[in-house]
Amino acid sequence: MRDVYKGYVTGEKPNPDTHVIASFRFHARDAANAAQAIAAESSVGTWTELSTMKPRIRKRLAAKVFRLDAKNGAAEIAYPLALFEPGNAPQLLSDVAGNVFGMRELDSLRLEDLQVPKAYAKSFKGPAVGLEGVRKMLGTGKSRRPHFGTIVKPKVGLTPKENAEVGFESFVGGMDFLKDDENLSSQSFSPFEERVVRMLESVDRAESETGERKMYAPNVTAETGEMVRRAEFVKSQGGTCIMVDIVTAGFSGLQSVRNAGLKLPIHAHRAMYAAFARNPDHGISMMVLARLARMVGVDQLHTGAIVGKMEGSKHEVLGLNAWLRDKWHSFRPVFPVASGGIDPLRVPSLLAIAGTELVINAGGGIHGHPDGTRAGAMAFRQAYDAWRMGIPLEEYAKGHKELAAAFRKWGGRRIGVTE
Repeated sequence: MRDVYKGYVTGEKPNPDTHVIASFRFHARDAANAAQAIAAESSVGTWTELSTMKPRIRKRLAAKVFRLDAKNGAAEIAYPLALFEPGNAPQLLSDVAGNVFGMRELDSLRLEDLQVPKAYAKSFKGPAVGLEGVRKMLGTGKSRRPHFGTIVKPKVGLTPKENAEVGFESFVGGMDFLKDDENLSSQSFSPFEERVVRMLESVDRAESETGERKMYAPNVTAETGEMVRRAEFVKSQGGTCIMVDIVTAGFSGLQSVRNAGLKLPIHAHRAMYAAFARNPDHGISMMVLARLARMVGVDQLHTGAIVGKMEGSKHEVLGLNAWLRDKWHSFRPVFPVASGGIDPLRVPSLLAIAGTELVINAGGGIHGHPDGTRAGAMAFRQAYDAWRMGIPLEEYAKGHKELAAAFRKWGGRRIGVTE
């Protein structure tokens, strides 16, 4: 063990009101040395002794390993609150999850969880409206049914006029919510401002025709200043929601949009998240991302579909969803979003597993319907009605041609669930 990393272990459990507490898993040749290296490198230490180190600095700011499981490669590390600038999510990550992931003492490192004290959490705004606020906006507070959403497909290439027509068909077919795809921003074929104006016109038309409230979340992801400008434009046009790719935009961008005071719910997409989370032994867990996103202020967050095409175990997704809906400090609950590879036939299985406090988002499962977008949306609502009434889908489809057509297209697909 390098002598420079000695002294970062304590047998005393820290005060959670005065420390940020991080839970790590790791693989290392020397577990004790590795855990202390993490604590040192992410607080006051480095690879060598420092002539500039003052005893008062180490005493006040050194992180401490207060739980070490050398056999299983796990450690909990406490960071004095004074290390962190209030209301600065990027600095929090730079500290706790910065250089440590590249240290030679570690073969792999996983940040599994992050607990922050109330005093620090209060420096962030949290969700603007939260789960209940979104339900109120769409008028589903009493029914508590799931929200049904879609993504216009193809994800790129449609003109604003074409995009808006697909949106209208989705809404009239029964969708509550529509968002842009994660890689649609303001390309030459679909300028942002024109797309927003046309889609909001479709929202108005659909609300008049159906008597139901509808919500559109344009993707404002861009350079930070441009993101704020786009969000302000959405607000000025009467829009009621925005979408941010929170990983690629970064927490500075997300904070800038949230802190602009627009009071627009933020639909948070996690595009690129798997790049640092897919390997279960290395990277940052979805729980950490969820804690940061909720603290900064998202109102809806993609967590996984369980029965869809994306990776994510049933145990992990249900745990995330429950936590997002539960009380945490003073922050409003967040609406979990299930998305990725969902067609109408998967809806009953998803609801049976995850419940109805959920946004169910489908792209190909709606626009891939043999009879078009409106029929695809209708099939989704029919699948929900069948589940709600306890009627087997096959039986319900006999009297509902849209659901029957969905069976003809997707009936051979298996629903796989990873525990």
